[in-house]
Amino acid sequence: MSPAAPLPPASPPAVSRLLDWRVRFGILALIWGFSFVFIKVGTEGFAPFQVTFGRLLFGTAVLAVALVVKRDRLPRGARVWGHLTVAAFLLNALPFSLFAYAELTIPSTLAGICNATTPLWGMLLSLVALSEDRPTRVRAAGLGIGFVGVLTVLGAWQGFSGVDVTGTALALLASLSYAVGWIYVRRTLSGTGASNLSLAGSQVGLATLQLAVVTPLFTSMPTSVEVLPLLAVIALGALGTGYAMLLQYGVVAEVGPTTAAMVTYFIPVIATAAGVTLLNEQLTWNTPVGAIVVLAGAALTQTRRTPRRTAAPFAPPTNDTPTHPVAGNTPATNGTPTHPVVGIRSAGAERVGTTDGAPCRA
Repeated sequence: MSPAAPLPPASPPAVSRLLDWRVRFGILALIWGFSFVFIKVGTEGFAPFQVTFGRLLFGTAVLAVALVVKRDRLPRGARVWGHLTVAAFLLNALPFSLFAYAELTIPSTLAGICNATTPLWGMLLSLVALSEDRPTRVRAAGLGIGFVGVLTVLGAWQGFSGVDVTGTALALLASLSYAVGWIYVRRTLSGTGASNLSLAGSQVGLATLQLAVVTPLFTSMPTSVEVLPLLAVIALGALGTGYAMLLQYGVVAEVGPTTAAMVTYFIPVIATAAGVTLLNEQLTWNTPVGAIVVLAGAALTQTRRTPRRTAAPFAPPTNDTPTHPVAGNTPATNGTPTHPVVGIRSAGAERVGTTDGAPCRA
């Protein structure tokens, strides 16, 4: 991939400046952590594809309003829109649907923990897809530790008894889809000249169109609409897919993608606490222990060698302000961009920059 030309630093949205970035960071972690509860409640009243479509629809509405308020323009060029269509499928339509189907048979706590495996998938895939991203012993060890953590969560020594294999596999495939999507975005959407918000809004909008085609083919209109599942879907879309992306957009612009990506490690903790507290989901000892091991392994996969620096007494000062994240002008931490959709997850989710620890929404 050829290096992209530097773009002007992004400025945090005016509303975001009213709150300290740490507060917004905490709100972001809460929203994405609770997204797994919203999915679970939503599937109690709607088919999984309907939950995903509603999520994307309300998320698109929020991002569309933001685009109008900021007077931002949509990306240009058929090639860019083609790549955004693929990114929409890999980072939104597919993983959102897989998580919705997974939570028909697995608890939201397990889904949240599976979501945390995205950095592990990202490192594994980057070894093949990104020739410039070479592993270190520490990162390789992190991958192995993360794998042990997954086996611990699933209770491998018990023959995975009590765990729905299909639902768990779907949740892990959703996390894999995030990782593939980030690598694809890094390879194809760097240097487009469009803003983060423009790319994110366009991507979610395209994913909404994809689900608008698929949903009627596999589902039928519900005979009745229950209030709680409807509110859960609205919250999942408006907060978890729309507002959360705007929050992350501001945090990345203010403190950089590396710090913003740390939200990934809080999501499974919040998802587990929310599932146990609000949904009375059962929690055995191996679930939290395995989750800690997974997060430790994921953190190790994000470590980098410190490059040797040659003394340059008269070198010009550098600008530490993060440049346009999607343009690839931010530090890489595993070859996976923290595009605001993701989740800037991201994806969520509605998951900016080039870090493999990209926050991944449910």
